[in-house]
Amino acid sequence: MRTDNLSRCIQVLLLFFLVIAGLYFAKSFLVPLVFAGVLAMLFIPLCRWFERRGLNRGFGSLICILLLLVLAAGVLVLLAWQVSGLAEDTEQMHKRAMEIVERVEKMISGSLGISSQKQEQIIKEQGASGMGGAARLLAAAVNSSAGLFINTILILVYTFLMIFLRAHLKKFVLLLVSDEQREKTVEIITGSSKVAQQYLPGLGKMIAVLWIMYGIGFSVVGVKHAIFFAILCGLLEIVPFVGNITGTAVTLLMGVSQGGDLKLVLGILGTYFVVQFIQTYILEPLVVGAQVQINPLFTIIAILAGELLWGIPGMVLAIPLLGIAKIVFDHIGQLRPYGFLIGEEKKPGKKIGDHLKKWFRK
Repeated sequence: MRTDNLSRCIQVLLLFFLVIAGLYFAKSFLVPLVFAGVLAMLFIPLCRWFERRGLNRGFGSLICILLLLVLAAGVLVLLAWQVSGLAEDTEQMHKRAMEIVERVEKMISGSLGISSQKQEQIIKEQGASGMGGAARLLAAAVNSSAGLFINTILILVYTFLMIFLRAHLKKFVLLLVSDEQREKTVEIITGSSKVAQQYLPGLGKMIAVLWIMYGIGFSVVGVKHAIFFAILCGLLEIVPFVGNITGTAVTLLMGVSQGGDLKLVLGILGTYFVVQFIQTYILEPLVVGAQVQINPLFTIIAILAGELLWGIPGMVLAIPLLGIAKIVFDHIGQLRPYGFLIGEEKKPGKKIGDHLKKWFRK
């Protein structure tokens, strides 16, 4: 009996490592496909709405893709508009950065005894030796841009085809299971679709509210081009935990390079903590809701695992994919304990978001 249990554990571990290896080595193939699957789930209700009004499924799918492009273009235009204003202050920012460099040089000279001339010589030597690295970095940037363009096209094509062929794909999945399991399979498909249909729009609403709060906060504390940094911090919220910290760090660096003092730094940090408090205890329960009921421990684990496997796309996809995995676990008897493990345990006490929901209903 013990030998059978050990053999089963080894098989499970082997399967686990094979799946991880497959996800890692098939990254370039799977990332656009998974992104397209999540986006297709999001746009299925809209396509159905078009079809109920007599529109052909192909045209309905095409309109969904066009709406996605319009939304992405709108965000890019908004960012470009703000970047054009930020570029006007580059000369002042350069002067401020040079002043900071001079202060650092004096501090090093005073504490370590290395003269400014010696420091400049070291920097020049490092720069000369790093020319090859700069060329490699430029080539990598070009390749990355080309890969991003190709993946974007693939995602759009995959999304269109998945929306258009959704009935065919659903029928294929149902053919894989027995007649007794079809009802449960339909529940899993419906629940998985709801994760994307509810989580992604909720995330979009929360980002819009973050734009407003960061914009007001950064304007009040005196950050130049506050709207740009507010948009940046809001968009980076797509990457959970890491995004908002990165956006605030960039705002701090730019604020200091623009001539900001300690008061500005404290103001930016204060804005960050206030916004994070409102986001955690009010926005997420109220706007995003409990569509993805994953506890914080496995949320962090999923984000880190996603980064290791697929980089930034893995971090973006980690939470919705884990939410879909929980739906699958909850509907399969043998996997139900794992669904309980990664999920949130419901408590009888009410959160701030629950009180606000009750107030809004009144």
